[in-house]
Amino acid sequence: MQKPVTRPRYTGAARGGVRALQVFRSMKNSKAVVTLAVDIGGTGLKMLCLDAEGKPLTERLRVPTPEPPTPARLLAALDQLKERMPNFDRVSVGYPGVIKKGVVLTAVNLHPKWIGYPLQGILEKRWKRPVRVANDAAVQGLGAIQGRGIEMILTLGTGLGSCLFVDGHICPLELAHHPWLKKTYEDYLGKRGIKKYGEKRWNKLLRKAVAQTQATFNWDQLYLGGGNTKLVTLQFRPNVTVVSNLDGLLGGVALWRDEDWPVTGSRYPVASSQ
Repeated sequence: MQKPVTRPRYTGAARGGVRALQVFRSMKNSKAVVTLAVDIGGTGLKMLCLDAEGKPLTERLRVPTPEPPTPARLLAALDQLKERMPNFDRVSVGYPGVIKKGVVLTAVNLHPKWIGYPLQGILEKRWKRPVRVANDAAVQGLGAIQGRGIEMILTLGTGLGSCLFVDGHICPLELAHHPWLKKTYEDYLGKRGIKKYGEKRWNKLLRKAVAQTQATFNWDQLYLGGGNTKLVTLQFRPNVTVVSNLDGLLGGVALWRDEDWPVTGSRYPVASSQ
């Protein structure tokens, strides 16, 4: 019988937050910078505020993703969450799909109206703060990685998120819809797969997927995140780690480390005051 996975003690900024801390130490008046971290999911919307070290300043707020999850309905729900937050200087958003230069390119687990939607620019105009939007798996990975070698994250949620990192740098990856076995990775490992195959077989499929990704990408460390990691019963080697779902928000600070981030013509300074 397989032993349940041993979940590591979560150490917050001591992991991915270390990278964010190094960045903020080089910023003038970095101690005053507050980041509003937003995680958009197929089933839930989450939000909290982080200090310069990536430590939570507030409780995490969560509400169900509205149905249907159109841009108008979802942004209205985010507006309501934002009103429950204290003052903040900038925003980091994790979105469940492909993002290029702040524009949504895919919306498999949301609504077709998201395709082509300039989310980064719209939020800047709406909230009058600088905003960075990235794939949600990339943001969660930033909250978990060590920044050395080849690291990969797979997020197990409504769908399947994925991202590669080389020495801490994001290498966008959309593994979910890549053909695997007779369907795609997401068909087996997303919410649909759990319902169709059951938790026991889903775990076996997850083990196969972990082995396949290592053979394909030669990662040094793999992180498993997302809400459905609670269903994982596998025992992995030390180079496969189950990480806190909170990393999907804590990575929001590290998202600001790249000075060459593609912008949408923002006129809002990085550390503006409220």
